[in-house]
Amino acid sequence: MCQLFNEPSVRGRPGHSHLSTTLLFPYDSQVVKPKLTLVHPCVGRHRNEPYLRSWQMEPLAPALLAALTPERYQLAFYDDRLELIDYDAPTDLVAISVETYTARRAYQIASEFRKRGVPVVMGGFHPTLVPEEAGEFAEAVVVGEAETVWETLLEDFEAGRLRKYYRSATGKNRAELRSVQPDRSLFKGKRYLPIRLVESGRGCHFSCRFCAIASFFESTQLRRPADAIVSELEALRKNVIFFVDDNVTSRMKEAKELFRKLIPLKLRWIGQASITAAWDEEFLELLKASGCQGLLIGFESLKPEVIESMGKNFNMAKGGYGPAIAQFRKYGIRLYGTFIIGYDGDSTDTVEKALEFALQEQFFLAAFNHLTPFPATPLYRELEAEDRLVYPRWWLSEDYRYGEVPFKPVGLDRKQIQDLCHWARRRFYGRSGLWQRAKAATWNLRSPFMTWQFFAINAMMGRDVSGRDGLPLGDAGWEGKLLSV
Repeated sequence: MCQLFNEPSVRGRPGHSHLSTTLLFPYDSQVVKPKLTLVHPCVGRHRNEPYLRSWQMEPLAPALLAALTPERYQLAFYDDRLELIDYDAPTDLVAISVETYTARRAYQIASEFRKRGVPVVMGGFHPTLVPEEAGEFAEAVVVGEAETVWETLLEDFEAGRLRKYYRSATGKNRAELRSVQPDRSLFKGKRYLPIRLVESGRGCHFSCRFCAIASFFESTQLRRPADAIVSELEALRKNVIFFVDDNVTSRMKEAKELFRKLIPLKLRWIGQASITAAWDEEFLELLKASGCQGLLIGFESLKPEVIESMGKNFNMAKGGYGPAIAQFRKYGIRLYGTFIIGYDGDSTDTVEKALEFALQEQFFLAAFNHLTPFPATPLYRELEAEDRLVYPRWWLSEDYRYGEVPFKPVGLDRKQIQDLCHWARRRFYGRSGLWQRAKAATWNLRSPFMTWQFFAINAMMGRDVSGRDGLPLGDAGWEGKLLSV
């Protein structure tokens, strides 16, 4: 999903071009090329320490934004996870794609550019969910998807009439996705994992109460044309492909059309899906034939009452998890199962049973994460109304640390939930858990390639069991001050 931006500067400020005066009057972009700087912020870092070097994949949002930008622009790109940002390099406009966990760091970055006279544009999930907050730290905010408004925003910027908010249509009124191929030239020289991210659909038709995606897209999904996706894949080296779609099972007819066209490409790919995929035999056959190696499935809980409170009753359809997993196994689809801990009524026993289940079913990977209330979701509003939020806006708090439970749970206390998440991860990725799952020779170790992947990825996950826990949001060593508009 295309997430967004930053603005112009003031004549005569050191390190910046004369185009920064465009908020005051327009300029001729045919004579002087404006420069746009794209930034992908990290979650945060400890004082005087680099960001954690693990699981860095290509950030798709800046590459999509680059593809939408007219050729008359010069482009620069900084991945804050991998490199230092040169705030004094000449630029005229900065665009920052923001998620909730990166919001504080994004506002720090925006403040550094803005105090140098460079305007900032922001977009993405977080600014869309809380546009007024993002508007405190940026000259312009893209609310919703960028495809339909980015060109207008740049034209306004060049004419010196940049507006505060650029809103795209939402829900069922969303425009069909343009066939834009990401500009991956941005990534040259940067060290990312050898996994190529590709987007075929955006959004999900379900309405899970904890999910920011459901709030953002209003429980709808749009898809790119299958031929455009195939063209993009043909241009990529045949690494493992990760379809970043929020749910590959939404709009099943179009998904099947795509998978049929993938068969001749002989790809290996992974994706994210709902458990409902298990009940369409043709879909499963096409998954296998098109090269699907595994799917991330949100199991979330084994307790029906918790599943109901999540708004995920579809998880329990047709006999529940056991028959569904048997269907995936029948077609050789490995599973990355996710579980959420911290709902009212959860206990130590809840976590123990979830771990036992993940081991018995020999999941390729598993995640055990605490419940997180993201802004503008039904869950957040509910906890806010009940006065159960520990921090009014945990993503902006100097005191909040990654891995900390930001609300007052019922049944377990905050520290217990955090400790139980650690315990379950350690057991799942520890030596005995790894061996128990490796014994599924026809499941996890079906080919030499997937055998290597199984041990390599599980080793990485094992090293990262609690690596980010305790990480401050934003740069703890940053000595500046958030600069409001």
